Amino acid sequence: MANEFAEIQKIFHQQFRGTPRFYRAPGRVNLIGEHTDYNDGLVMPAAIDFYTWVAISPREDRKLFVHSLNFSETVEIDLANENPKPRKHWSDYVQGVVLMLQRANHPLRGADIVIRGDVPIGSGLSSSAAIEVSTGFALLDIAGLKIDRAELAKLCRRAENEFVGAQVGIMDQFISACGHQGKALMLDCRSLEFKLLPVPSAVSLVICNTMIRHEHSKSGYNTRREECSEAVRLLSAVLPGIRALRDVTPQDLERLSSLLPPVILRRVRHVVTEDARVERAAAALQRDDLATFGKLMNESHRSLRDDYQVSCRELDIAVELAAGQPGVYGARMTGGGFGGCTINLVASDSVENFKRRLAEGYEQKTGLSPEIFVSSAAEGVGEVKQE
Repeated sequence: MANEFAEIQKIFHQQFRGTPRFYRAPGRVNLIGEHTDYNDGLVMPAAIDFYTWVAISPREDRKLFVHSLNFSETVEIDLANENPKPRKHWSDYVQGVVLMLQRANHPLRGADIVIRGDVPIGSGLSSSAAIEVSTGFALLDIAGLKIDRAELAKLCRRAENEFVGAQVGIMDQFISACGHQGKALMLDCRSLEFKLLPVPSAVSLVICNTMIRHEHSKSGYNTRREECSEAVRLLSAVLPGIRALRDVTPQDLERLSSLLPPVILRRVRHVVTEDARVERAAAALQRDDLATFGKLMNESHRSLRDDYQVSCRELDIAVELAAGQPGVYGARMTGGGFGGCTINLVASDSVENFKRRLAEGYEQKTGLSPEIFVSSAAEGVGEVKQE
């Protein structure tokens, strides 16, 4: 951690004056429950040990000067501008959060900011939520404003939906704001009620970046959302009061499947069965049944591949290579899909062999050298004090 402080502090003093305070928010990996969040369903993410760091110092005017270490550039944001326009630029994540916080009657103050992210961009580990939550939390804190973490998550999601233009659900921002060390979090995306679940210390979260980059706003992600909305419209004729696919039971699906076009039926089947898998996975974690948990991860990947059709050749290869390796309980794609990462639940004493075999096999089959990360379940956003 000392290295992060030193690097950010050095750049801050090169760019600005004043003594900054430091904040960070994590990326996330989703253990199970994919594409259920925007359907008001259940998800089970964990925060990971990769963060967006923010160094911040207040100004006396109504300006934000935001410098990104990753992009080596500085942008100016005018807090008095009530109608900013997206620029299709990294700064939109900051500008969008600023806009939503102020529209929610949180009077922000000007600040000098340096941002450094070590969540791999485009990998499906939610670098966007990490920058949103870290900057939002820091801006509220230096303004002396009360921070409700769930409310912050909702405003950050609105920023990404309404300003950035990616129709993501609440999961990414919620786990970045509310994660707990050593715990996965089963979140009800309708009520925002959540349950903390133990991730045993005997296993590690091994994340394989396929090196196939995805971008939500340019991928089929928004198309899947539209298909789910169409399914709700079609089913509402026979299921009065349905608000989202969360309201469709397995029995409803079996009874009403003939009403849905084949593609829409596959989308609904994934969401309905995935919600059920999350509940079963939570029960498995509570009784320390990693074998069952892993089988549910495997089932989830098959459903995402075949019914929701958001996997890709490289994700499938990474999952297939993990299957049957010593110490591997389960593997699946994680995140929006169309590239990005897989999540593998691996016995901690098998991790090094697993990493080597996976990297060798993946490179042989794809010609790509994967990035492989090992993480525990991490803490959510907060201020970090220098020791």
